[in-house]
Parts: sequence; C-alpha cells; structure tokens
Amino acid sequence: MSDGVRLVADLCLPPEAFGDGPFPAVLIRTPYDRRHHRAELRAWAALGFAAMAQDVRGRHASDGQWHPYRNEEGDGAATVRWMRSQAWCAGKVVAYGSSYGAYCALTAGLGEPADGRPDALIAAVPALGAAETAREASGPERLLARAGWWAAHGDRRTSDEDALEKALARDPRLLDHLPVSDFPRRLRRALPSWSGLWQQARGSGIAARGAAAGIPLLAVGGSRDPFRDDTVELWRQWGGPARLLMGPWGHALTASPGAEARREHRLNLGALYARWARAALNGELAEGRRGAAALGGSGWWASMADVPEPTVYPFGTGLRLVGGAGFEADPERPLRSDHLNVPATGAADRCLLVTAPLPRPLDLLGRAEVSLTAVADTPCADWLVRVVALDPRGFADPLATGIVRRTDPRNEAARMSVPLGFVSRRLAAGTRLRVEVGGHHFPAHARNPHSGEDPVTATRLHPSRRSVLLEGSALVLPVVPTRHRVARVDPAQEICR
Repeated sequence: MSDGVRLVADLCLPPEAFGDGPFPAVLIRTPYDRRHHRAELRAWAALGFAAMAQDVRGRHASDGQWHPYRNEEGDGAATVRWMRSQAWCAGKVVAYGSSYGAYCALTAGLGEPADGRPDALIAAVPALGAAETAREASGPERLLARAGWWAAHGDRRTSDEDALEKALARDPRLLDHLPVSDFPRRLRRALPSWSGLWQQARGSGIAARGAAAGIPLLAVGGSRDPFRDDTVELWRQWGGPARLLMGPWGHALTASPGAEARREHRLNLGALYARWARAALNGELAEGRRGAAALGGSGWWASMADVPEPTVYPFGTGLRLVGGAGFEADPERPLRSDHLNVPATGAADRCLLVTAPLPRPLDLLGRAEVSLTAVADTPCADWLVRVVALDPRGFADPLATGIVRRTDPRNEAARMSVPLGFVSRRLAAGTRLRVEVGGHHFPAHARNPHSGEDPVTATRLHPSRRSVLLEGSALVLPVVPTRHRVARVDPAQEICR
C-alpha cells in the first residue's frame, strides 16, 4: 500500500488449456481469512479467470491495524491498480465479495482514481457500512447481529466464530445487561471500537453513491438475509447496468435455504457469477435494471419487472382483531425475536390480528408495509410489526418484520408507515396471516427504555402503555392478481442479458 503496509494475497491462474494469458481477473478482499477462498479461486481459474483473494489490512496474514470499514476504499483501489500492472492480468478486473467482502468490492468500485476502479462488481448479501449494519433506517439498534459480529471479529487479528455463543453459555443474560455500551466488559474482551459503532449516523452511504456509478453490478441476496433490503436498495439506485438475484436463502445463500426453498432454487452460483462476469466485461449487458426473484413456496423464478401494485388489508376487516388493541410494552419482558410464541395468558404484550384462511394460493412479490395509527404514553417509542404465515396445520413461519422508532406527543394518535421489506413468496391455500404489533423485538434489537435516553447508554427501563387504532391501520402486501400470474423466467438468462 502507499503507506508501506503489506497486504497478503493468494493468486490462482488458469490451467495450461487457457494458454499463457493475460487473463481477465477476479479480486476477493476479505477479513475472514483468504485461505477459506482457495477452492473458490480454483473454480474461477478453471473457467479462465486469474483469481486473487486478499486478507484486508490488519487481519490474518496482512500487516497494519484492523479498523472495520475504514481503509477498504483506498486499499481496494491500490490492489486493483497492482493487479492491472501484472503480466497475467488482461486489464479487466471483477471485484467480488459477500457480506463485508461485498463492502470491500463496492468501495473499490465507487472510489477514485479511475485506474483503481474495477470494471464490474458482484456484491452478495452486502453489508453496506458500519452505520447501515448497526441500525435500522429509522434508528433501532441491531443488537444481536452486531454483538455476534463484533465478538467474533472486532478489534482482533483473527476470528472466533463462536465467541458470542460461548459467552452466552457462560452468561445467558449477557445481552440483557445494561447499558448496552458495557457489552465488552460482560464479554470479558476488549472491544475499543464498540462504542464508536453506535455513534455513527446513516448518511450518504454506498447505495446513494451507487447512483453515480457507471460500471455493471450484480447484487445477490436472500429473502431471509438480514441485509435483504439493503441489497434491493443498492440495485434500485445503481446508475450502471444493474442485475438482481434474490433467492429463498439466508446470509449464506444457497447453503442456508429457507423452508420455502425448492429444488429449482438450488443454483450453481459460481457458474452463474462467471457467466455474468464474462457478459459484463464484454459489454454484453443492456443498460438499466433487470432481476430475478425466486417465488418461495413454488418452483418459480419471477422477473422483477412483474412487481405488482399493493393490496390493502385493513385492520378490523381484512384482519380480525384477536386481542391487545391496548397493551403494555414492557422492556423487562419484551416481545422476543428468537421465537414466535404468543402468550396464552397474562396481560397483553402486543396487538394481535389474523386473517381468514386464504381461499386460494397467494403470490407476493415486492415491498410490504403496515400503515399504522397508534398511541404511546412515552416520549420515545419503537413500533414493531411482525407478519407470520400460519399454514393449514398451524405451523408458524416468519414472513416479514419491520421496526421504526418514533418521537410523538404522548397519548396522541400518530400515523406512521412501518416498512416490512421485500417479500417473494407463494402462500398455500388455507394459510392464515398473523400480524403482531409490539414495542420491542429483543434480542434482535436493543430495547427502547421509553425515557428518551439513548438505548445504548440507558441503565433504566420503563413500561409503555400502547394502543392501536384499527381505523386508519392496514397491512399492505404486494399481491400478484390471479389473472396476472407472474411468468416463469430462467434466472441465469434474466441477469446475463
């Protein structure tokens, strides 16, 4: 690097059948140990690419200090320039990565100078920045995910993937302890960057910067991935040729299929990436945005061009109130994110509504939300909405979740929108939808103390009385009308043209 820090990389060149080169190149920059990518490098090389995986600054074999999200733009650009100067590189470089690695690829693609920018980008389940990964767009802190990541990777040269699990085994109430800022002490490990994580504000991030990009992008995500909506937003705002591939997967993509995944959703992502990369480097992609999304619960892939208009299910009519029009959001006994149980006895801790069984299958493709009219008796309140699909046997499966933080006048009705994110699912006939409106979603999100204090530094929690007004509240779903069933598409063809 320009400051003398040495970054270590593995390089794999194509076999003799492809000649002596030079070759198009693929760059993977990762904090998770470049050696884990050796089979991946060999697969790229077997398809005719020179493939390189690099440990980012301060991690594993690379020199320097590890500061998450700080040095990736400059280091990525320097690495791309170095690759282009090598005899084995034909000058064309694809930057590829998943999760934090996708951030590394994207910052290189959006940075300066031009000779340090790759020619195409593949960003899978992208973690778009420290602030974006730490908080929802409306403010609530993503506690469990960040505690797990920082415990495993933060402020250390190597990783301990099971760090949080081991700490919870020792202290099951680790995440319950207040203040949240005291987490490193409870973890029994120094995490100097932990407090700064929560002080960063979401600003002009990667997705917004992408609007000025001119190079091709392939954004890959899963409908069960926590960064699903960031993936879709990146694709929506990208300025160059943009392609989106969304499957019924979690953060590990095809290695973590959801219950709604089918045989047709088991794609060979490596072969697909290579096919897309060749089309992108050869200038064969049309301008604009295209995409394919798996319709979970069916064997179909649908074109993103088929996203329908929303269908409204009003509270009280389309959704029948079961209980809890008035409830108490008590952070000492919060609505839990780690199970879908609904208390059968005791005071209501959420507003609960259900639909009648669906008379026919229902296809959902696009963004869902809840229009909510509600009242809180505290100056600051989080509003959670969770939609659960109950199959004809009563089995519960999460469909969509959203949470927003609001500061409204006490005891006055407030109207708000709670985004539920991107949904792509076929629901079977007989399925019922259960909608829960609550005040917390713990431990996925930090508990709002209801005092107006910062949830990261607060040490005292207060209950909040809530009420949901049925009139003016509704569930809004992207329902594909029966007469306009989405057409089947080949996902590879859809993203490679």
